[in-house]
Amino acid sequence: MNHHPEPVVTTAQGAVRGPRQDGTAAFLNIPYATPPRGASRFAPPQPHEPWDGIRDATVPGPNAPQSERKLGRVDMSPYFGTGWSRGEDYLTVNVFTPAVGADGLPVMVFVHGGGFVAGSTRSTMYDGSAFARDGVILVTLNYRLGIAGFLDIPGAPANRGLLDVVAALRWVRENIAAFGGDPHNVTLFGQSAGATIVGGVLATPEATGLFRRAIVQSGSGLGAFTAEQAARVTQAAAEALGIEPHVDAFADISDDRLVEAASRLAGIDLQTDTHHDPLIGLSPFSLVLDRQPAESVAAGLSADVDLLIGTNTEEGNLYLVPVDKYATSTAADVDDTAARSHPKAGQLIETYRKARPEASFGELRSAIMGDALFGAGSWALAGAHAAHPESATHAYAFAWRSHALDGQLGATHAMELPFVFDLAHLPQLHGPAALLGPDKPPADLAARMHETWVRFTRTGNPGWDPYDTERRATMRIDAEWTQVDDPHGQERQAWN
Repeated sequence: MNHHPEPVVTTAQGAVRGPRQDGTAAFLNIPYATPPRGASRFAPPQPHEPWDGIRDATVPGPNAPQSERKLGRVDMSPYFGTGWSRGEDYLTVNVFTPAVGADGLPVMVFVHGGGFVAGSTRSTMYDGSAFARDGVILVTLNYRLGIAGFLDIPGAPANRGLLDVVAALRWVRENIAAFGGDPHNVTLFGQSAGATIVGGVLATPEATGLFRRAIVQSGSGLGAFTAEQAARVTQAAAEALGIEPHVDAFADISDDRLVEAASRLAGIDLQTDTHHDPLIGLSPFSLVLDRQPAESVAAGLSADVDLLIGTNTEEGNLYLVPVDKYATSTAADVDDTAARSHPKAGQLIETYRKARPEASFGELRSAIMGDALFGAGSWALAGAHAAHPESATHAYAFAWRSHALDGQLGATHAMELPFVFDLAHLPQLHGPAALLGPDKPPADLAARMHETWVRFTRTGNPGWDPYDTERRATMRIDAEWTQVDDPHGQERQAWN
């Protein structure tokens, strides 16, 4: 038997040993910042202390404090993971690399979703073996969630979870060459809350130069709260904990109590005189910014970063079908969703009805919801980026429909992920209540989609025409791939 010793890599903080499997080495649970404990949970991330000897990187580590997430009848455990794995040293990365000793490989850094309150690198869906197999180093990271990560607290820096992502990018810049990667060819990508964070990083001057390309999968360039909106959430959190809304008071509260308080913050009214709630009541946590990422990008931030951006064609279904609100939707539900989403609700409904003359109330409600959360903010970010010709913008719409939950789940939120990671074969993704449903997806869809993401990482070109503010060329991804111009034209204009 030919026995390879487990590879050891030396980082700036110390050496790590990872397991070797089928030509891929996976180094798990490498710290990129100090453990967030006590008051430091509300401070900017700091570099991790060096360690002596060789740190074991063969087993998954702890993740950010969170409560278990359930979404009605659909099994989302491959996406959210199994909840909180306790331990303070959780600001860590996993690195999947084809071969230690390689040189100059492209690098992808992934930011997971989970509504700013859940998710981690431990989720089955974020196994980077397929990227490593194809000659790309994949880095996945944990970041602070919930109150520790995103509550806007007087005396603490805002958007601490986003600052963690920037710190992880700095760690990549400093250390990835030791794993065979090219620190100057880094693609930052994320999905859902993770994609909104990627949009926020595009708008963060301190992150300039740390990555060359970005992929935004079902995020929003218009998803940030104003300071006034965020202050309402902070006030509610302080009241739930019986403390003053100041960082010194939060520093004394245990992680368990912070997680418990976060789960009680749903349903705060964030409508103000000047702004609607960009998350239409679904989450009390988001980025908190003076101007939206799309506005910062329009002003020229990240003009030199290539961007691939898209959404799924039935995003909103995930928030309705599994909780049995889709088929039972009424005209009043459609009115309510539109009123939460836009000041001119009546016009919005009219536009969506015109674009979908046959649609049921459930379809209309889902379409408006999906565009309120992801579509409008993605079109805004794509248009803002495309206005700067020094780098390319490419757009996609993922349209393959899952027949899960009696054929109703469709091309919903998160459906593209197993294809991007080339994991559509995983047994836990299949079945009547699993994400991909009871049928086999088209045989080559995962291979082709994964290969397209890899191609974009290598070259900045996924293989179709760039998106510009005239044609708005978009690749519609399904069993067949079709390039279409401005597929969301009527809806897009309704949000302006």
